[in-house]
Amino acid sequence: MSESNSEFKPCFVIPVFNHGKALEGVVKKLSAFNVPIILVDDGNDLKNKEQIKSAASTTSLCVLVELKKNGGKGKAFFAGVKKAIVSGFTHVFQIDADGQHDALRCPFFLQQAEENPCHIICGWPEYDKSVPLSRKNGREISNKWARFVTWDSSIKDVLCGYRVYPVKALQRLMSSHAFINARMGFDTDILVHLSWAGFKIMNFGVNVTYPKDGISNFRLVRDNIAISLTYARLCIGMILRIPKLLLRRIRGA
Repeated sequence: MSESNSEFKPCFVIPVFNHGKALEGVVKKLSAFNVPIILVDDGNDLKNKEQIKSAASTTSLCVLVELKKNGGKGKAFFAGVKKAIVSGFTHVFQIDADGQHDALRCPFFLQQAEENPCHIICGWPEYDKSVPLSRKNGREISNKWARFVTWDSSIKDVLCGYRVYPVKALQRLMSSHAFINARMGFDTDILVHLSWAGFKIMNFGVNVTYPKDGISNFRLVRDNIAISLTYARLCIGMILRIPKLLLRRIRGA
């Protein structure tokens, strides 16, 4: 049975790269929940930097972390996590800066995290008609691959960047020196590693919309190669962990 955490202190962590224009709308929606917001400027150009600072200035809940160079979503997220650790937060709510995710679901996800403080609370996308069909179909390949390498059928979606993590889980991962893909493979990589580490995963739906004028940071050749290498590395990682995964499955049975 889940236990409510009396010391539950959450914050939002939002990595931002090339989405300065959309960020202010996201911040305004999140500020209604009275939860601190850590924005991470992942080495943006001057125009986006100004937009990020403008968004941060709209509420006293915002703290801005600025990175000199673009290092990818993973590095930006971990920079935000380090700030959260120093600030004494117990949980971080990862949400994308582009406004695709339904902010109205945040209170429900926060409630689930408070009631299940040691679990990873993951969003899985409930798409409207704006989603590109190729993206919707393609992501299921990633989901099946993740379930294969973790032996974890509880994983429902590895690409949705709408999650609440216990800070202790992220501290453990960062201190283990595990290699995590810093760019487009980040959301998959981190969830697989946390599953391997034994953290339980809970999944809940969240509406996702793809604006017609939305900006994508995906680079077809570079990121597909990187993601393919990530999946190959995770497969090797699974092979090395077979005794551990087998023992866990036996104990679970």
